[in-house]
Amino acid sequence: MPIFEYQCSKCGHVTSFLEKATDGRIPHTCEKCGSNETEKIFSTFAARSGKASSSSCPTGTCPLS
Repeated sequence: MPIFEYQCSKCGHVTSFLEKATDGRIPHTCEKCGSNETEKIFSTFAARSGKASSSSCPTGTCPLS
């Protein structure tokens, strides 16, 4: 199941929810203020490659490599 992020229209807090992509618009409650006025937002995601770069793992002991 994918993780979708919703932003509260009242307080701006962003919350992540696990939901089926086929479920459509499911109302969610803001964890911070309790409002039901949330909007799905575009989120960033992490991608893993076979080799860690020096900028993402400055100490050379990156657990992802």
